[in-house]
Amino acid sequence: MLLARVVRRFKDDYSVAFRRDPAARGWWSVIFCYPGLHALFNHRVAHYLWRQGLRFWARWISHLSRFVTGVEIHPGASIGGRVFIDHGAGVVIGETAEIGDDTVIYQGVTLGGVSLSKGKRHPTIGKGVVIGAGAKVLGPVMVGDGARIGAGSVVVKDVPDHGVAVGVPAMVISRRHHDGDRISLRHDKITDPLLGVIRRLEERVYRLEKELARRETGPNPEQAAG
Repeated sequence: MLLARVVRRFKDDYSVAFRRDPAARGWWSVIFCYPGLHALFNHRVAHYLWRQGLRFWARWISHLSRFVTGVEIHPGASIGGRVFIDHGAGVVIGETAEIGDDTVIYQGVTLGGVSLSKGKRHPTIGKGVVIGAGAKVLGPVMVGDGARIGAGSVVVKDVPDHGVAVGVPAMVISRRHHDGDRISLRHDKITDPLLGVIRRLEERVYRLEKELARRETGPNPEQAAG
């Protein structure tokens, strides 16, 4: 039973690479050359040992996996099925993090904590989430199903289902994003949340300067005489 479950989960992790990565060329390259897949497989083993109380061996496997793959996943983290870690370099996932099915994580992502106290201190990621390269999701925040986190963003507050969050700290710029099963993160299509504010300020300054110049010059002499 356990072996069958492990094999099924590995098949899911393996097959998702072909759906999420257009660079996947063949089964041999995915199995032998994808560190994200290796890190997930090692984590499945380490997580099982962790739940069985074999904490040292779980940490040992996790440590070896980090050395080989460049991906650090604490064995206590809970990761769902069909999760894809693209490239993998620099990904860090903390002990109490929870990641839902069909999530895509790009390189340099951190699911970290902001507290030294024990208990839930890492993020909970919903299903079908995409987390862009270099993004940091910190603390016990909730990222809803189907959400998108822009590259380089720092998320310290909850993100609603199908929301899009970008910036430092991240701001939710859309609450109605939905693309079904199509995983995409077009950063060129994500609006800068500060750009609109800056443009409105520029327009207001321009109008104020124009009004100030008009008042300083005073009324036209001919108009005043009339």
